[in-house]
Amino acid sequence: MTFTLKDYKNHFKHTFIMALPVSIGQLGHMLMGVVDSLMLGRLGAEPLAASSISNGLFFIIFVLGLGVTFAISPMVAISVGENKNNECGNILKQGFFLNLFIAFILFAILFFGADLIYKMKQPKPVADLAVSYLKILSFSVFPLMLFQTYRQFIEGLSIMRPAMIITLLANVVNILGNWILIFGNLGFPKLGIVGAGYSTTLNRVFMMGLIIFYVYKSDYFKEFDINIFKYKFDSNVMMRILKLGLPSGFQYFFEVGAFSSAAIIVGWIGTKHLAAHQIALNLASITYMIITGIAAAAAIRVGNAFGRKNKNEIRKAGFTAIIMGASTMALFGLSFIILRYFLPALYIEDELVISIAASLLIIAAIFQISDGIQAIGLGILRGVTDVKIPTAITFFAYWILGLPVGYLLAFNFGLGVQGVWIGFVVGLTASAIMLTLRFNRITKPV
Repeated sequence: MTFTLKDYKNHFKHTFIMALPVSIGQLGHMLMGVVDSLMLGRLGAEPLAASSISNGLFFIIFVLGLGVTFAISPMVAISVGENKNNECGNILKQGFFLNLFIAFILFAILFFGADLIYKMKQPKPVADLAVSYLKILSFSVFPLMLFQTYRQFIEGLSIMRPAMIITLLANVVNILGNWILIFGNLGFPKLGIVGAGYSTTLNRVFMMGLIIFYVYKSDYFKEFDINIFKYKFDSNVMMRILKLGLPSGFQYFFEVGAFSSAAIIVGWIGTKHLAAHQIALNLASITYMIITGIAAAAAIRVGNAFGRKNKNEIRKAGFTAIIMGASTMALFGLSFIILRYFLPALYIEDELVISIAASLLIIAAIFQISDGIQAIGLGILRGVTDVKIPTAITFFAYWILGLPVGYLLAFNFGLGVQGVWIGFVVGLTASAIMLTLRFNRITKPV
């Protein structure tokens, strides 16, 4: 592979320009959750605990549908690379109705499965609030899936800013909605956590409406024939979306499930350890959100090159993204080490919790590079429509290696919560290595 410094600079520049708005948008999504927690925290510990349980369960289920929407952007990017712009609109239309159908399934699981929270041995006041909140939140699956459908469509065309702007506007709407419905302002009744559920759902309707309005009002998209009322069922495109999207959904499901299970394991160690775990994990999640922007941009750039059948450009785009992701995460890792006592102190004043969280941030600094590479690896492999083997890799890395190693180190070797986090290092590093080797093998010139 001929890979000059000029090539690197060119790919780095274009990937960065595409990744920046996506990363900001991802941080915007996370900020909404932070704001909800801060505002619900003013009501007391029970509503805050209930929202944490419900949002966690919601996301574990929702990522399955989220993965299906992720199939749209590389498929559109590949069609653009093949100069088949007429196929882009068909991908959107097939994705619209497929994701709407999936939304019904996810809604049913969340709404009717919410009562299972009572089986989780939570305090009854917390369980009551969590069930009510999750049932309201389940309705937001519909606008969220459709927002993602249109977002992935326009991002597949390398248009990244609109989704970012909409997400930032949605943060303002979310704060206003929470202020009105949680606390009962402007003549509305004080609804507490239920108000937060209504606010979140209405906010997601706002996001969906805004992005659909943008797409249909813009002259740029008219050439793609995106009118969903002129829909004709296309089983071939439907199956392509499912074959690419479902494994992607399970990739995220395995990852989110592993980290959620780790929280349960840490809970067996102690309350303060769990608090420190949540703080350190929240900080690591912020850096992960940023890296997903690079992964999304890389998937599109690789997809464009894949559509042009230019294997040399596929490799350049992919490996540039890996280097870019690893470098970015190395800087975040360094900041975790330097600020390991300062950052946890922003969350809590308990000295023991801060001390434990600081030790976890050192371990987080170690796995930052691996976390960045594995996230980029999944993106660039999705760009070349390779998802089955990567799905098996994520399952093996997290559930066969990471979690068991973390459990053994925590309890059999007496390392406690630090042992669980060393398990993260093992799982993420294994995933990063295997995904990189996979990309190298399938894109290597014959």
